[in-house]
Amino acid sequence: MSAQNSAIAPLPVAVTGTVQAALGTLAFSFTFPAMAWALQGFGPWTLTGLRGVLAGLLAAACLAAAGARLPPRSAWPGLAAVVAGCVVGFPLLSTFALQQASTAHSAVVIGLLPPATAAVAARRAGTRLPRAFWLAAFVGALAVLAFTVRQSHGAGLATADLYLFVGLLICAVGYAEGGRLARTLPGWQVIAWSLVAALPVTAVTAALGLATEPVHWTWHGVTGLAYLGVVSQFLGFVVWYRGMAAIGVPRASQLQLAQPLLTICWAVLLLAEPLPALAVPTALAVVACIAVTQRTAGGR
Repeated sequence: MSAQNSAIAPLPVAVTGTVQAALGTLAFSFTFPAMAWALQGFGPWTLTGLRGVLAGLLAAACLAAAGARLPPRSAWPGLAAVVAGCVVGFPLLSTFALQQASTAHSAVVIGLLPPATAAVAARRAGTRLPRAFWLAAFVGALAVLAFTVRQSHGAGLATADLYLFVGLLICAVGYAEGGRLARTLPGWQVIAWSLVAALPVTAVTAALGLATEPVHWTWHGVTGLAYLGVVSQFLGFVVWYRGMAAIGVPRASQLQLAQPLLTICWAVLLLAEPLPALAVPTALAVVACIAVTQRTAGGR
């Protein structure tokens, strides 16, 4: 191979998949700050419905422009899991949580999402991951749990934490199923069809929310809603599912261990939030697990 041909050779699939999964993590790291902004203008039911409707209409336009065909029936159960976990369940529960807890606190708790996703994916595929992978994931999860209990001053889990834990479990199922489907469907179509399928639910949710909750059309509220609908709910998932399809759900999910630390940074820069004393050390401990899990989660 000539030097010229070598210079323009395509990047290995593992590299491009890792980059796409990392871009998805970066996009999702802004979700909680955007949600905090959006809650300045909208109630939780209104916000969950409107972000779903906005993303669903954008997804429908993209599917129509691409002339995409309906997914096969075999994909429908997986798409239903994405709808329940990623389009409706987690957005609503995390919105409830952010009404009671800070962005930084919520970001650290959601650090449990990567090992939860890896566990669901491994069980779904019937694969076994190395002990070192599970040990690193367990250490990260233990650090998050210790942080949560410490924040409650030993009183146990707060209501916001329960919302977040339930939300991350159903989100993990949606992530794992979406990553599996992205091996046979284009990654962007996985989330696009899920958003379109959820439109009746999100439209009713938005209508009920608008009828019962106050709305304030502030700049922060509208900006947060726009980011949640366009990026967090659609574009972020496009690169995220493509990355999971390329490098496997377990390995891609562990890249999300960096998300809590990134979200903490945005909480300080965008929201001027005071940080819990142990937020950064805990997030750094969780991020340290990435090196181990990335080296051991070689299977797809």
